[in-house]
Amino acid sequence: MRTLSHAEARKIYDRIGAMQDTQAFYEDRATSELVRLAEIEKATRVFEFGCGTGRFAARLLSRHLPPSATYKGVDLSPTMINLASKKLASFAPRGEVVLSEGDLPAGEPAGSYDRFLSNFVFDLLSEGEIRRVIDEAHRMLRPGGLLCLSSLSTGATPFSRAVARLWTRVHGWRPALLGGCRPIALAGFLQEDRWRLRERVQLAPFGLPSEVIIGERC
Repeated sequence: MRTLSHAEARKIYDRIGAMQDTQAFYEDRATSELVRLAEIEKATRVFEFGCGTGRFAARLLSRHLPPSATYKGVDLSPTMINLASKKLASFAPRGEVVLSEGDLPAGEPAGSYDRFLSNFVFDLLSEGEIRRVIDEAHRMLRPGGLLCLSSLSTGATPFSRAVARLWTRVHGWRPALLGGCRPIALAGFLQEDRWRLRERVQLAPFGLPSEVIIGERC
């Protein structure tokens, strides 16, 4: 299935800008579960792949992370980075965001984080990209660190599966119409010899299927 190139994704999300937060009506259910299951209050160094507008990061820094914890987020959209920088200005220097080219965060030191987060980003990526980012997360996390992901999913009930099938058809016709996002099954990307699947929660607010997975680095 064709996915958006980095240039196409950047163009879309630069245009969407602050409107991205209108998706909170269904994303927040999943991200709230992620915060709970990831034991964010115990984290010391957090990395977010695809920080968007910074709304989620500001929530972590103001309400969940310990005062001594640090956060770093990356995104390929200059518009998103600008919005996130403004939201996190009061948390500097413990909270920062950096513009990327959509590539892997290969410059981060190995074993330097205890949480690797990504919300509704992997469902934009090709299967090959998903595997490469998960491999990079494994390198960046210390042993016992947590990979914490949310995304659109293939559904767990007849209705949510029907919604996922329809979404997939529209994506196959014109992915840009859906911001490049499509339903995926996240857990299948975690190799058993590298990750222990700690949690998998499937949700369907307003019939839109999503899921949260928490993988522990072996």
